[in-house]
This record gives sequence, structure tokens and C-alpha cells, in this order.
Amino acid sequence: MGSTSAENHGSERPEGVGRRALIQRSAALGLISVPTMSFLSACASGGGDDSGDDNTQGKGKTSKDNPFGVEKGGKLDVVIFKGGYGDDYAKAWEAAFQKAVGVTSTHTGTQEIGGKLQPRFNGGNPPDIVDDSGAQQIKVDVLYKNDQLLDLAEVLDSPSIDDPSKKVRDTLIPGTTDPGLQEGKVVALNYIYTVWGLWYSGKLFKEKGWEEPKTWDDFLAISKDAKSQGIGGLAHQGKYPYYINVAIMDLIAKKGGLDAMKAIDNLDPKAFVGSDAAQAAIEAIYEVVEKGYLLPGTNGLTHTESQTRWNQYKAAFITCGSWLENEQLKQTPDDFDMKFMPMPLLPDSAMPFEAIRAGSGEPFIIPKKAKNLPAAKEFMRRMLSKEWSTTFAKEANSLTILKDGVDAGVQLRPGTQSTVEASKAAGDNTFRFLYTEWYSEMGASIEAASNELMAKRIQPKEWLKRAQAAVDKAAKDPASKKNHRD
Repeated sequence: MGSTSAENHGSERPEGVGRRALIQRSAALGLISVPTMSFLSACASGGGDDSGDDNTQGKGKTSKDNPFGVEKGGKLDVVIFKGGYGDDYAKAWEAAFQKAVGVTSTHTGTQEIGGKLQPRFNGGNPPDIVDDSGAQQIKVDVLYKNDQLLDLAEVLDSPSIDDPSKKVRDTLIPGTTDPGLQEGKVVALNYIYTVWGLWYSGKLFKEKGWEEPKTWDDFLAISKDAKSQGIGGLAHQGKYPYYINVAIMDLIAKKGGLDAMKAIDNLDPKAFVGSDAAQAAIEAIYEVVEKGYLLPGTNGLTHTESQTRWNQYKAAFITCGSWLENEQLKQTPDDFDMKFMPMPLLPDSAMPFEAIRAGSGEPFIIPKKAKNLPAAKEFMRRMLSKEWSTTFAKEANSLTILKDGVDAGVQLRPGTQSTVEASKAAGDNTFRFLYTEWYSEMGASIEAASNELMAKRIQPKEWLKRAQAAVDKAAKDPASKKNHRD
């Protein structure tokens, strides 16, 4: 799942928020927090060959306005993960694409990405462009190792739709292409600007007199008070331990700083065992389990079941990425007042409270064997225009990786608005792990250990051992030497 979610898309409903001026100031999300991605861009190495592809099927004459030689009358096979963001935005894109370049699209919206697409990849008949996301995502590192993904350098180096004097890559929030890197090549375009952290109901907190906890001790105090009133402290999406790893990994990064984060991404022999930050983080999470602050039964719930109980005020907190609000539209009471907050601090943390995990999510890929590569590349180029970015914000209540990419008049819902504010407050203090994209098997092993820990079947010491074993196994793969954060 990683930057994805296994979401179910709810129906649209009115925002109920009229702070238009704030939206106008922050709406672009070209966000005043944009330099924020400096941690990311400074830490991931990149820069493979910018070679194009040999597949020129359907390629016509190129020009300044048609850099890839798209031929009118062609077809484009588009597959979109229909999760928390729905797929209405893509249908609007496809209509605009047909009008602009004369190419019609075959549209598939589904949550069964792996089930529907794995046979097509195996058979050499993949779609032209794919939103490869959700619980059934086909892992990007696996597709890359099988030589099934197009290097997107040609798209990123093409002229921007909005300002042809600039390359597309120069119009993006710095660092947001990093999660799509494999061995120095960008092979997936993570399109959505995402933040990860804790969520709570503003209404519930007001009723209970709770304030947003800035320290882990304050978080535990609220959880204790909640338990005394028959409310869970923390709900977690037990069947998908990816989500509790948001809390674990955030605590490690904030406690130990960028060095602790990079040790994990760089497969350090002391990434977990021998790391004071990792030990402190996992012991802090286990304290929630030991003291009974988890929502009862949460270990056996799916992401949406757990989130729905949280929407019913049965738990004070839940961990998630910023797709949560969209995913829970149908289940969220009108006056719930959804709020995002950074992970609270452990004692002597290297990063400030405002620091958040932020970056790009929702990977779009172009298969190497796509039938209409010119149109697929042009479609992706247009995704990175202000017009299409604004369409996405309107239809999906979320922000893209395009700097200043949303028209000022677009209104966002309360939860998404609170992520805008958190991003501004974070400034340069953002971070992002890349091991989930580089080493999916390692990520799955760490998630499995977290599942055992949350169910009290193992202790923190054993979790650290299992997590380190997963790192050590990944480090033995010679290919791992090609991925490195400086």
C-alpha cells in the first residue's frame, strides 16, 4: 500500500467550510510549504540515463506543441485505481484529452489493480497508463526489475504546458519525484501531494476539553482519559499494518532525525537493532498496546472498518495519510470537524513537533509495452498542467505535486484544509522514507512484525530483531547498492 490506500470512494457532499480567503492563500499548495521538500531532494540520489524508448508504434510528426508525436484518431487505454480519490477526475481528464489532441480513451476504474492487470503485464498487453495504487497495487520495484516500466525522463524533460520555456520537472514541488526512483531512474510519477500522521475529530476534542497533544506523554494522557470514558485511545487498521507503521516510522524519524531515517533506507546494519531512536519509538507504540489504549477489536478490522468506528467517536486518534477524508466521506458526520496533526514528540527528539512526513503518493506508471506510448506520455505531460491539476483538486479534494497547481477559487474540505495548514507550519521540516518503494519485500516483513506486536504476540525487542533481519536480507541483494540516500 505505501503511499496508497485500499480506500473506498464515498459520494460528494458540501464542504461546509467557507474560509475562502485561507483557501485562496494556501490553495495552490504550491503551498507556501513547497521548499519544504528540501529534506527529500537533498537525500535521494538519482540521475540515470535519460534515454527514451524504442517503441514508436502510433508515433506521428513531432512539433513544439506535440513533442511526442501523438496521432489524432488514436486510442488510449487508461486504468485508474478507484479508491479515496474516485475516478471522476480521470474521466474529466480523458474528455479534455480527446478535445485537445483527438485521442479517445478506454477507461477502467477499479480497486483490483493486481487482479486485472497482472495477467496483462504477464501477457505483454498492458494498458497505456495506470494509476498503480491501492491494496492490490503491483509493486513498482517488482515491475521495474521485470523491465516493464518506461523511464519517465522524456516526459519530465518535455516542455511544460503552462510555460514551454520550462521543463515539466522544473514545475514540480522539489523532491516529489523521489519516491518514483528505481536505480536513479524515475519510473513512477507519484502525483498527489500527501501528508501522513495522526487524525482526530475537532468536535470530540472540544467536547472532552482535549488539546492537540504535542508530546507522546500528552498523547498517552488523552488516550488514558478516553479509555476511562469507554473510548479507545488509538484506532488502527489492524488488517493493514502499513498504517500503524506510519506512527512507528514517524516516531523513529522525529526522534533520531534524518540520520535515523536514512539508516533504514540505506539498509544500515544498525537501522533497527542498535538504534536508540527505533527502540524508543517501538517501546512507545507498545505502551499503547500494554495499557489497553487501543480501540477494542481494532487488530481484526480492515482500514475502512476501523476508520468508520473512529468516525463514530469510538476512538480519539487514528493514523493515516491525507486520503482519509475522501475515503470516509459517507461515514463522516457533517459536524465531525476532521483534523490532521503531526506525530507527537518523544523526549529529546531531533525534529520539532511541526515536522511531518510529506511527499508524493499515488504512483502513475507507463508500461514499456504500452500500445500508444506517444499518447501516454502526452497524457502524463498534461496531468502536470495547472488546468488538469485544478480539475483533480475539484473532483478529488486533494492537491497535486505541481507547484502553484490549484486555482485560488477551489475550496477544500476541513481535513484537507488542515493538511494545508500543517504543511505550511512544517516549513522545511518534512521527511519521507523510500524503503517502501525500493524494497517492498522488506516493507512487508516489517509490517508483519508490527502486526504481531500490536496483537501482543511479540515484544519490542523481537520486533527490532525482525525488522533488522528484513533490512539485512534486502542488503544482500546486489541491486540494493544502486539505491542510496546521501
